[in-house]
Amino acid sequence: MNIENAQIQMRKGILEFCILHIISRGEVYATDMLEELTAARMMVVEGTLYPILTRLKNAGLVEYKWVESPSGPPRKYYSLTTTGIASLEKLRETWHELATSTNQIINHNQLSGLS
Repeated sequence: MNIENAQIQMRKGILEFCILHIISRGEVYATDMLEELTAARMMVVEGTLYPILTRLKNAGLVEYKWVESPSGPPRKYYSLTTTGIASLEKLRETWHELATSTNQIINHNQLSGLS
């Protein structure tokens, strides 16, 4: 098993959920999302974020508006649509179920001395 590849796949699997969660806090600029994701070690390259944002927009989960910037070109600020809010709630439920199940398995192994 390639551990590094498994780690990358685990991050990819949760990345859209994390992006939706960041956007759910209010209108957000892509650079701010990238900074938070990078600080959390979820993403390290800008080229990954924009295709995901496009996919989420095409799926009707996010929308954006252009806002003039005093220090350069206009910026896109992203927000969740009504569908995006509902989808995020379903993903939160799934996350909690997966975390609970995974922790149950991990804790069982620790209890039996197989950590």
